Amino acid sequence: MVGEIWIENRKYAYRRELKWPVEAIDIHHVVVRRSSASRFFIYLCLVIGLSNAVFLVLSKHESVTILFWSFILSASLVKLFLWKPVKQESVIIMPAFGVQLETHFLSGRTTRRFFPIGKILRPVLLECVTPLTCYWSLSLIVRDEGELMLVFKELRPPVKMLVPIWKALCATIDCKESPDADDG
Repeated sequence: MVGEIWIENRKYAYRRELKWPVEAIDIHHVVVRRSSASRFFIYLCLVIGLSNAVFLVLSKHESVTILFWSFILSASLVKLFLWKPVKQESVIIMPAFGVQLETHFLSGRTTRRFFPIGKILRPVLLECVTPLTCYWSLSLIVRDEGELMLVFKELRPPVKMLVPIWKALCATIDCKESPDADDG
């Protein structure tokens, strides 16, 4: 490994690896950071759910429906707030061959998509605006595809993590416009 670059924030960690010989393989990882607060929240929900179940059983009320709904509510809260099935997403740039996009899930499953270098027309950074949020995404314009190919399908890393990946993709694909050039 020739070098590594790290960028971190509260939700994600970005790591770039340059495999030798220099520029033969350029690997960019965006990893979901797990916090101890989320583990505490999971344990708190479990304790509350179990104490609720014990209370309902010992209170002599034959209310199985309340017990059932309390378990469903606790499980749905844990899943809604804390469950992120993706562990990391990676962009592997091989200038001689193409770009491989990998998504690693917590279950151990990995999905891979490969795009030959000749089919990639251009990488683009897009600002996505929804009624509730605004975020940046990195996409590839691929020849013979009807739509943009998202590089990070599951994660929404901040723009400061997307820019180095975009610059590396532009350098590999030999974009006409330099990534450092001004717009005007």
